Amino acid sequence: MLKTLDLALNILLCFTKEKTSWGARELAKELGISHANVYRILSTFEANRFLVKDPETKKYSLGIRFWELGLLSYDAMNVGKLLRPVLQRLMEATSESVMVTSLDTNQGLTLEVLEPDNVVRYTVTVGSRAPLYVGASYRSILAFMPEEKVEQIIAQGLVQYTPKTMTDPDVLRADLATIRETGIARSEGEYTPDIIALAVPIFHYNGKIMGSLTISGPTYRMTDEKVEHCIDMLKKAKVEIDEIVTKYQLDLSHYFISE
Repeated sequence: MLKTLDLALNILLCFTKEKTSWGARELAKELGISHANVYRILSTFEANRFLVKDPETKKYSLGIRFWELGLLSYDAMNVGKLLRPVLQRLMEATSESVMVTSLDTNQGLTLEVLEPDNVVRYTVTVGSRAPLYVGASYRSILAFMPEEKVEQIIAQGLVQYTPKTMTDPDVLRADLATIRETGIARSEGEYTPDIIALAVPIFHYNGKIMGSLTISGPTYRMTDEKVEHCIDMLKKAKVEIDEIVTKYQLDLSHYFISE
């Protein structure tokens, strides 16, 4: 082990939320090492802008280089890795396909898909897009968008993809109201025939809608009892995701698709 590097790292680890600034002698006493060694390391960090020294108090605090590295670390964060354990548990609990969808302008974008191996699956393609009025994944997003945006999408025309696609504006508005009231969106064969989907919204940590979490499966497997079970599991998973989003201040625009 490189002793000087190890000492330098130990010095950096002393800078915490509880104590954001240190004097050289103070650090030397805290770590039980010579003042001269600490001062040389602090001076090196200061010269490279990792630490900044207050001219009046002579104390050091974290510098702009750490701020820059922190931004890079945040941008490189694989949001998928943070959410995937929740998706995995949800898939295992329901034995159905699970997906995360993001809001991308006026469309929904599929970011992540987990599918069970031991049953006939409903294959969803990562990166696929669909209008926000078609299917539970997308309407659970549309329901929480500003009213003017909803009306703008309706005004652009509601294309019928299957006989069950919701193309009546009044029926769509009523369904969006139900989603806002219950927090659950449901669809059957609206975009892909013979598929039932259930979805809950995912909100940005600032409160704005940014995506949805969905369970989907073929109609012959999605009995009323199975649907109720899936809804319960979806609600539990949503609580977990909300906690992760808040804790890490996640944004689905930083989502990295699985390798």
